[in-house]
Amino acid sequence: MKKELLMGTALVSTLGAASVAEAVTATMSGNHQTGIEFDSPTNGTDTNAQINDNNFTVSLSETTDGGMTISSSFKVMDENTKEDYDAGFTLAFTDGSKLDVIAAGNAAGSHAVSIPGSAGAEGVTTTSTNSAPTGLDFMTGSTALGVEYHTAADFMADGLKLSVSASTDNGAANTSTYRTDSHMAIGATYVTDLGDTAVTVGAGYTTTDGSRDGTAINNDPAGMHVGVSAVTGDLTVAVGFADGDDTSGDKDGNEYTGEVVKAGVKYVTGDLTFNVGLTSGTSKDGALGTAGTTEDSKDVASASISYAVASGVTAILGYTDVDSSDEGVNDTTDGSAWYIGANMAF
Repeated sequence: MKKELLMGTALVSTLGAASVAEAVTATMSGNHQTGIEFDSPTNGTDTNAQINDNNFTVSLSETTDGGMTISSSFKVMDENTKEDYDAGFTLAFTDGSKLDVIAAGNAAGSHAVSIPGSAGAEGVTTTSTNSAPTGLDFMTGSTALGVEYHTAADFMADGLKLSVSASTDNGAANTSTYRTDSHMAIGATYVTDLGDTAVTVGAGYTTTDGSRDGTAINNDPAGMHVGVSAVTGDLTVAVGFADGDDTSGDKDGNEYTGEVVKAGVKYVTGDLTFNVGLTSGTSKDGALGTAGTTEDSKDVASASISYAVASGVTAILGYTDVDSSDEGVNDTTDGSAWYIGANMAF
């Protein structure tokens, strides 16, 4: 009996020592946002609904004896997906460079300039077959089997950062839906000062190879984007442009060629933040294997006022208006929406 107790004590002590030695630093963050959305479709009945956005993220990191930091994270609560365990690992080196491994993403998308727009949670639903894009990174596909390398700051020139990424085929069998097999991308951000103004220029290029059974598509997803943001004191002004090919096969079996122009302004005064954004996206889509001939479009105007009620607590009033057309015909499901709510972040 005494021998068993000694063995048990040794085992517990060993496990305890191992848990201490192998423990990583864990931090938690997230937000709880809730409010009411008031929808006014162009040809339809006005509706009101509660809109929630709840997120809880655990970030993990540890530094090796050589100074390299290994980090990852997982999201355990999201209002739309409920959970997200898809994050890979990030290796941060002592020279300031980083390597993302597994689900690394697309380097072009990593350098898309942020364009101000409404901070509210309102949205306007358009016809499902309308493929006009509204984001600068609409063509940045990748697979989970990939890596992305980020240079340190001031790479080759002061204020320049560069990223390259690549992913490969997961070996799954083809289906009637287009899927991404591999990609290669490059992106860069350059930051400089022009007098009292901090200027950021972001750009990226990406190309993707994909496959499906049946008729091949005309153009695999590929494209470029460029954007400029200027910050002078409390005022931010930004513009961006993107052009490329993509496939919306997961939604309605279409491929399309599209372009986007975005512009936005943000102004902060005391506890108040004002946002205004404009987006114009167009595309020509067709069934997979068929080039589009008629234009889809989305013109989006949005604005919001945010008020910092207390530390981590923000009240938000937002508005969005969408004017869209599908295959050259006015979209009767566009319209406008208001949002009033609050966000609590930790």
